[in-house]
Amino acid sequence: MAQLNETIHQTIRLRVMAALVTLEKDAEVDFSTLRSLLDVTDGNLGAHLRKLEEAGYILVNKSFVDRKPRTFISATPEGRKVFKEHVQALESILKNGK
Repeated sequence: MAQLNETIHQTIRLRVMAALVTLEKDAEVDFSTLRSLLDVTDGNLGAHLRKLEEAGYILVNKSFVDRKPRTFISATPEGRKVFKEHVQALESILKNGK
């Protein structure tokens, strides 16, 4: 049986990964859009992104757009893989009760 991923299992991190894996491969979403989508504070989202980045599940790309700093986030191939495995583990629990 597939194992739950404790890093991803936390609610906000699970929602972050769910949002990111729906994007095309190599596509990014900006921090503000993700914050609004998840309805979380800057600090809360930043802390969760740091955990996901440390695990190697996301990439954080900071750049300037029209002289303003912008942060873009994308799922790594590893992040997509572990998210898929986590979803499979959740599905197994729902189907088998284990």
